[in-house]
Amino acid sequence: MASIATLSFSHPPLNSQIASSASVCVSFQALACHRFLLPVILTARLRSSRKSLKRSLAEERAGGGDGGVLDLDAAAVQREESESDGVENGAVDGTVRSSQRTSIPSESISLGIKEPVYEVVEVKPDGLVSTKKISRRQLLKSSGLRPRDIRSVDPSLWLTNSMPSLLVRDQAILLNFGSLRAIAMHERVLVFDYNRKGGKAFLKALLPRLNPKNTSVGPAMPFELEVVEAALLSRIQRLEQRLMILEPRVAALLEVLPNKLTADVLEQLRLSKQTLVELDSRAGALKQMLLDLLEDPYEIRRICIMGRNCTVQRNSNDVECSVPLEKEIAEEEEEEIEMLLENYLERCESCHGQAERLLDSAKEMEDSIAVNLSSRRLEVSRVELLLQVGTFCVAVGALIAGIFGMNLKSYLEEHVFAFWLTTAGIIFGAVAAFFIMYSYLKARRIL
Repeated sequence: MASIATLSFSHPPLNSQIASSASVCVSFQALACHRFLLPVILTARLRSSRKSLKRSLAEERAGGGDGGVLDLDAAAVQREESESDGVENGAVDGTVRSSQRTSIPSESISLGIKEPVYEVVEVKPDGLVSTKKISRRQLLKSSGLRPRDIRSVDPSLWLTNSMPSLLVRDQAILLNFGSLRAIAMHERVLVFDYNRKGGKAFLKALLPRLNPKNTSVGPAMPFELEVVEAALLSRIQRLEQRLMILEPRVAALLEVLPNKLTADVLEQLRLSKQTLVELDSRAGALKQMLLDLLEDPYEIRRICIMGRNCTVQRNSNDVECSVPLEKEIAEEEEEEIEMLLENYLERCESCHGQAERLLDSAKEMEDSIAVNLSSRRLEVSRVELLLQVGTFCVAVGALIAGIFGMNLKSYLEEHVFAFWLTTAGIIFGAVAAFFIMYSYLKARRIL
């Protein structure tokens, strides 16, 4: 396709318009230039041809030509003018419509994509609880987060984001403790999936802290720290409760086994072991998260300065505040946060250790059951081998009996005691063969 700059016409003003238009379109794409400038160029060309035709008709009238022909020519010129005006208006309208289509903002294009809307429970520092629906855009705008930060608390991604995490940002703390997913800010906390067990346990632990019986005394810590502590407390309490329920059940199974090997007892052991593996995994993941957080003073100090006019240097981890008093308060809160995390780390390690001990006991019991079953299978195999040896010896006697059962004369049937002697010989031979085979298998340690 030829470029606009290569188009030229016989009319000089038209060529200047084309040149100026081509220079303007240098910074645009070729397709946009053809789309917007070609109708303008064609319109200018029609105007120039119409003007030259008018001049030639005027010269012929001045020369005294045929009037009827001139009138017809004038009517034709008017028709051409009306048609050219229609073409010009159509081109201009098409240009305007195309410019309007291309001038639609990019936001309208995204209207075809359904924006996710979250149903959350909002808790204020004064204990006021309300349920609301908030879109992703509103959530990002109000919390100062980025779209990739929402992935850790997005309820639709709970299968892929099952590991516990505590992410600290400038204006919010993102909590992901399995079934508990929340965003803690300076003046509110948003709880996702509040109907699940984790959300209910979190609200049950948080609301009494925000509404103490003695209303004259406010919370001892900032609102964000109260939220973090309530989340850790609810999570570890759930782990401890499951351990308290599971421990006596496993102890009862260990007392019964391996003497009572039934299908019901083995199924209970399997389910208990499966629950212990899950509990051990969750406690271990929470323990590792707390250890990583305690080993990173930068994240702890970012929690301390939240809601204050302070900054933390990334390299030196020094806190700089515009007000010296805020720096002292932030340092005191840093110690409280470290003590808080240490406390819950010890409780988490206790749960993890207890779950590992119970799991080891269940695994040892499974090994004991496997050894017991192996010994029983060995006894069954010995009995089967003895029966096979006895069957072989009896089969040899049956062979002898079969030989005598043939309808052939052996002259033994003429003797009176031949039957009794033959029967005694077969029995004695079978017993002797059995003891010989048994001694051989014992000597080879097969039995």
